Amino acid sequence: MSDQHASAELALGTTGIAKRDADAAESRAANRAWWDADADDYHAEHGAFLGAADFVWCPEGVREEEAGYLGDVRGRRVLEVGCGSAPCSRWLASRGARPVALDLSAGMLRHAAAGNAGTGVAVPLVQASADQLPFADASFDAACSAFGAVPFVADVGEVFREVARVLRPGAPWVFSVTHPIRWIFPDDPGPGGLTATQSYFDRTPYVEVDDAGRATYVEHHRTLGDYVRALVGAGLELLDVVEPEWPAGHTRTWGQWSPLRGRLFPGTAIMRTRKP
Repeated sequence: MSDQHASAELALGTTGIAKRDADAAESRAANRAWWDADADDYHAEHGAFLGAADFVWCPEGVREEEAGYLGDVRGRRVLEVGCGSAPCSRWLASRGARPVALDLSAGMLRHAAAGNAGTGVAVPLVQASADQLPFADASFDAACSAFGAVPFVADVGEVFREVARVLRPGAPWVFSVTHPIRWIFPDDPGPGGLTATQSYFDRTPYVEVDDAGRATYVEHHRTLGDYVRALVGAGLELLDVVEPEWPAGHTRTWGQWSPLRGRLFPGTAIMRTRKP
């Protein structure tokens, strides 16, 4: 647990950490409540970096404007999975796309609605879980997720199958997540975060609990190989795995991300895939 999120932990009655399994229903319930409780603090801390209508893939500062992972989005219907306050979707709309922004958390979508109002960019907002997409088959030309949803869902294969289902042939699915190698280190941006403390191969979820043992936050770990197998199993084609290097002159600390750690090992994995 972290001082950064103390208000959410207090609101949810979080009292400890348990290394145990958490199924799909428990993961959805815990993370919906967590992000509802943490939405205000999260945006107070990170909102300026993320912007109101900007597409930032990761704490290293990779932007879609320069990277172009989604290609030409003009006129294309794009699904953002785990949109948070939806700055990525508003950026896509400003480039001529027709985005739909989806998130599990009403608290996050409240910030997304405020962002729509503040920018005048009216992106459609949908509340749903990434493993239960409420859209028709082959209804999107692209899908993306910048640190949204993927680590918080119990069955990542179901997320990928759902994304593949709603994409049209040839459509890209690009998502960024915490690099799996970070799982072995403590979430510490300083020297304490440089020493491995647990096995990379331990897939037991990280679960925060209240006094009754109910989950208040759940995060699931997958190895790089797990992601590849799940993507291939969903019928998607893996094009590239991008591991952004820490940029020169970038001094910002974001949670466990820092210049100290970033110059030694990757903090983010961006997976570029497409539906054949």
